[in-house]
Amino acid sequence: MRTQATAVLVQRALAAARQATDPEECEEIWTLLAQAAADGPGSLLLGRDLLHLADPAERRTGCDLLRLTSELHSALQPDAATELVALAASEQDLRVLGPLARALGATCDTRALPVLLDLAGHRDAQVRLQVAVALPAVIVEPDGPALHTLIRLTHDTDPEVRNWATFGLGFQLEADTPAIRAALWDRTRDDDAEAREEGIRGLARRHDPGAIPLLAQLLDDPRGAHVHSLMAAAILGSPQLLPHLEGYEPDGGWVAEAVTACDPKLRAARDTFAWALVCALHQRAPGTNAAVYAPRFDEGLTLDMDTPEGPLSWSIGALLTRTSGDPERAAETVTAQAASR
Repeated sequence: MRTQATAVLVQRALAAARQATDPEECEEIWTLLAQAAADGPGSLLLGRDLLHLADPAERRTGCDLLRLTSELHSALQPDAATELVALAASEQDLRVLGPLARALGATCDTRALPVLLDLAGHRDAQVRLQVAVALPAVIVEPDGPALHTLIRLTHDTDPEVRNWATFGLGFQLEADTPAIRAALWDRTRDDDAEAREEGIRGLARRHDPGAIPLLAQLLDDPRGAHVHSLMAAAILGSPQLLPHLEGYEPDGGWVAEAVTACDPKLRAARDTFAWALVCALHQRAPGTNAAVYAPRFDEGLTLDMDTPEGPLSWSIGALLTRTSGDPERAAETVTAQAASR
């Protein structure tokens, strides 16, 4: 239900947006809108009302509010998509089109696709950038027009568009086709460093062996590797990367994940622990439906177990660390957590 306090927050955000040189970079606006979006139904109604006003600043703020509302309240995403798609039928203002595209992506609604595909060819790079950010959330076909539009954006004339499109294609989507790999390989030769790195990491996420020497170069950066490069190393799990990880301090996070994946001895110990854990769970309860799997596009191993209340999942790496490699303790931890649901 719309509250007066939410309306006040939105009006303060709108006032700040009118004064800001670049509303996208104004922290005050986003803080106020995030507080307003917590309302849910009330922020949905306020955002909808703003979309129908004459001032572009009001419509832009409405798009931003509906975006944040969609991110916080998945149940309201269809309603937000309905309002945003309706606005797209008539909106022409550059100040609104970018936020509109970004908000459509936040709804995760396939009705946004025709709008985003149309805006992907817009003359303004900022609009195309927001399309590149939004598209991965609404792509459902593994080889459809939306995917090919995202691939086209990886070749955009604007480096930031290429960067975000390549990130979406390589690191956000779980798809692997010859066209995707070709686009990612093209970006490994990009003049823009960020787009080049996204191409390399996207190939590593698809376990392309050709990415190993390129990823090693990113790990050897004297400034330190981006966390996504460490994630990519953990996914690829090549022993050839291990020497390039030795200079990093063990952190219990992505460095540790990458080292475990790339070190044959540590990886074997993890796998042995995982098997012993599954055996221990089945010994405790012979009917237990527990299994370990390795996600194709993600790092590490995951334990899945069915319970009367639904499936539960645990990271094998986290259980290994928490129980000091004791599968019996890990089994006790897992069964206790499952029983407490």
